[in-house]
Amino acid sequence: MTPAPRAQPEAFFTTEEWTRLTERSRWKGLWLVAHCWLVIAGAMLVGMVWPLAIPLVIVLVGNRQLGLFILMHDAAHGALHSNRRVNDWVGKWFCGFDLQPYRSYHLQHHRFVQQTHDPDLVLSAPFPVTRASLWRKMWRDLSGQTFYKQRLSPLVSTFKTAGFRPRWQGVQTELARQRLFWIGNALGFAVFAALGAAWAWVLMWLVPMMTWLPLITRLRNISEHALVAVNEPDPLRHARTTHANWWERVLIAPYWVNYHCEHHMFTQIACWNLPRAHRLLARQGATNRMETETGYWRLLQKASAAAA
Repeated sequence: MTPAPRAQPEAFFTTEEWTRLTERSRWKGLWLVAHCWLVIAGAMLVGMVWPLAIPLVIVLVGNRQLGLFILMHDAAHGALHSNRRVNDWVGKWFCGFDLQPYRSYHLQHHRFVQQTHDPDLVLSAPFPVTRASLWRKMWRDLSGQTFYKQRLSPLVSTFKTAGFRPRWQGVQTELARQRLFWIGNALGFAVFAALGAAWAWVLMWLVPMMTWLPLITRLRNISEHALVAVNEPDPLRHARTTHANWWERVLIAPYWVNYHCEHHMFTQIACWNLPRAHRLLARQGATNRMETETGYWRLLQKASAAAA
């Protein structure tokens, strides 16, 4: 298995520029995690005071739930904090994801990006699809079907196992596999229930997780690698950067996740330095070689352009 070709930093940046781009921070990553939780808390507070705002709160909270995943993703690359122990601890307990299994899986994606052994290739390979097919996928996301399939269906299926002991072992295994998800949500519900606001947790934490989060996660997967060539020899075309305006960043693409081509070119760069890397690459015309798109709507049009 031959790894995908890699971009060489010295071909694009000076030594000083590269040092600044890859410098680890003791506070920026922690601030972004705190910022993410503050936005979630603020949005939920607004929804509790003005219930008419709950539809907007669902979108904002779902966006920041994706934001927690993006920050965990930085932690998986060791970029969230300069201290590796702090990096891993914050990524696991404050972003809510089991870091080690994800890190192993994700680094394989980077090593074999858009090649046969890329574990994420299945997410991008089906595109383009028909418009009807794309709408069906998006409806499954918004209606909670995707959430059920990913989170609840594996647990429910264990109850179909014949025999009490195999059934109980299956339940234990599945609960252990998603232990951070179950622990985090159980604690969240308990806190809101103790405050007499269990409804707020259901409507403004669980509903975003069941609806908006799966939808924008799908949009993210499409934007990053769909319609990108397989076995591409040019490392500037292994992933896509999607130019996002302010409202797309607020609703769809938090914490500079749209700069995905730059991330694949240089995995050592933390998410907050990706815009700077993009500007430096644009300065020398390298962005003309990169896989880019002008916006998410235009990308969805291309991704759903297959003939019926």
